[in-house]
Amino acid sequence: MRNYDLITPEGTKDLLFGECIVRRNIENNLMGLFRSRGYNEMITPGLEFFDVFNLNSRYFPQENLYKLTDSKGRLLVMRPDSTMPIARVVATRLRDAVLPLRLCYDQSVYRTEPALKGRSDEIVQTGIELIGSQQKMADLEVISTAVEALRSFGKEFSLEIGNIGIFKELVSRLEADGHTKEKIRKLIENKNFPALNDLLDTIGSTPVTLALKKLPALFGGDEVFEKAEELMPDESIGALLGELREIYTDACELCGNDGSITVDLGLVNKTDYYTGLIIKGYLQGHGEEVLSGGRYDRLISEFGYDVPAVGFAVNVNGVAKVLEKSGVLSAVPAADAIVYAAEGFEVAALKAANELRSKGMIVEMALFDDLETVREYAVEKKIPKVVVIDEESRRVK
Repeated sequence: MRNYDLITPEGTKDLLFGECIVRRNIENNLMGLFRSRGYNEMITPGLEFFDVFNLNSRYFPQENLYKLTDSKGRLLVMRPDSTMPIARVVATRLRDAVLPLRLCYDQSVYRTEPALKGRSDEIVQTGIELIGSQQKMADLEVISTAVEALRSFGKEFSLEIGNIGIFKELVSRLEADGHTKEKIRKLIENKNFPALNDLLDTIGSTPVTLALKKLPALFGGDEVFEKAEELMPDESIGALLGELREIYTDACELCGNDGSITVDLGLVNKTDYYTGLIIKGYLQGHGEEVLSGGRYDRLISEFGYDVPAVGFAVNVNGVAKVLEKSGVLSAVPAADAIVYAAEGFEVAALKAANELRSKGMIVEMALFDDLETVREYAVEKKIPKVVVIDEESRRVK
C-alpha cells in the first residue's frame, strides 16, 4: 500500500510559478553581486563521503546528516554544508592556486531539523568563501559584501558581528567537561539568562564565570566594548575584543552609521569551525538569521592544507519567505501570443512561432482542434494575440 506517493518528505516543499521566480531572482542577484567583486563560482557534489564531515573536530552530529551507501557499501551523506566540501576542494584541486582565492556558490544543503520547528531540511545556500588571507581587509570585504547582499533584498535589515574567539578563550579557562561547555554555549546562544546563571553558579564564582554570565547581554553599539573591557579576565581576551572593536568601527564607517550594524558578544554559532569573526544578518519580518558566516582559519588544515579563510552564506529559503510574506511574489509572465496551426500547417506554425520569439516575445503553441477554443483559452490566459497559420498564411486576430 502506498502511503507517501502524493506528499513531499517533512522539511521539503514543492515550489510553483511565482515562488520559483522569487527564488531565482534572489539567487541571480546574489551571484551577480559576488561576480562583480571577483568571486568565481564552483559547484560541489550533492553527495559526499561521510569522512568529509567526520573530521577530528566533528562539526556536524551524525543525527543531523542524511546518510546512505554507494554500490560498494561506503557511507555517504547528502551535503549538509557548503563550506566543508569547498575546504576539501581547496586542499586538493586548488592547492597550487594563487592566493587569495575568491569562490562563490549557489547550491542546496540537507540537514535533519527537529519536527514541528517549521524549518526546511533542504536549504538553498548562496554564499562566498575568501581563502588565503588573515588581513583585516579580508574581514571588511566580507562584511561589506554581506551588507550589500542584505540591502539587495529591499527590506530593512540588521547585521550583527562578534568574535567567537572571546567565548572559546573564556570556556577554555573553565574547569568543566565538554558536555557542560556545550550546554553553556547553547544557553548563551539562546540568551537563556536564568539557566545560564544557575549552571555557572555550580562551577563557582570567578572572573571567567562572571564574564560568561554577562556575555549574552553584551550587544548594541560602541558602548558594548566599554562594558566588556571591565569584564575580560586577562589581556589576551582583551586583545580579541580590541580587534573586534576595530572591525566594528571600520564596518560602521564603510556601511553607514545608521544602526544597521551592531556588535553581539553572545554570537556563538552551532558550527564549531569558526575561529574569530562571526556575522549574522536579519531581515525585518523574519525571526531567524538569513545570512551567517565568519572566519575559519583552521578548517582547511584538517584536510591537509593550512590556509585561513572567511565567508558567509545566505539562506535563500528564508529570504524568499520574507519577500513572499511581504507580497513581493512575482507575477508569472503571460504569453504575448499564441499560434494556431490549421491541419497540414504545423511546421509552418512552429517556424512562425520561432520568428516571433526571436523578437523577444513569449509565444505558446495552440494545442486545440478548433480556433474558437483557442480564442477562449487566450481570453482566459490574457494572451493578447492569436496568430493563425493556414492556407491564407498568417492572420493576426
